[in-house]
Amino acid sequence: MHLFLTYSLINVPFAVWMMKGFFEELPHELEEAALVDGCGRLGAFVKIAMPLVTPGLVATALFCFMFSWNEFIFALILGRSRVTPITVNISGLIGGHEILWAEISSASIMASIPIIILAILLQRYLVRGLTLGAVKG
Repeated sequence: MHLFLTYSLINVPFAVWMMKGFFEELPHELEEAALVDGCGRLGAFVKIAMPLVTPGLVATALFCFMFSWNEFIFALILGRSRVTPITVNISGLIGGHEILWAEISSASIMASIPIIILAILLQRYLVRGLTLGAVKG
């Protein structure tokens, strides 16, 4: 529970800051046109704004997941005996007299597989979301 709250407190400001940029890129005329056509504010948000910022939302969600997945210090301090994330387990493979290189490398590969799979599955949205706020010439 402590890790969940900690990761939320870390990621919420980043997500708000990143999504703010995506929402600022939307033309205000689209929302105004939806309001004129009879949509309420919530309807305009759900039907017009959300589909247009979906790539940004996916990119933001993937970044927040990666930050939480790769975080070490809070997991080490707050997790202790109840929760041991894979990053903490990998650091435990370094002993006083030996370093288990094979186990460290295999655990590191296993830890990176979920991120790689997510990035491949969400690649279409990720590329569009990262280039959406690029400077246009």
